[in-house]
Amino acid sequence: MSAIKLTQIGNSVGVILPKELLSSMNVGKGDTVYATRSADGGVTLSPYDDEFARQMEAARRIMKKRRNVLRELAK
Repeated sequence: MSAIKLTQIGNSVGVILPKELLSSMNVGKGDTVYATRSADGGVTLSPYDDEFARQMEAARRIMKKRRNVLRELAK
């Protein structure tokens, strides 16, 4: 773990993430990361959006269940 300082960016406060951390998360300038609060009050940064993953899983279930209907609509 490394300490990250908060810095003034215009009228806001931001963080500058070390290159090694960005590399390990496989993200770079312009990418989006998601902050999630954990039960112990901490915060986790991740390039993975849990809500989007849940929505995609629901879509997959519907597409599998309604495969024939979707095939007909695609004609």
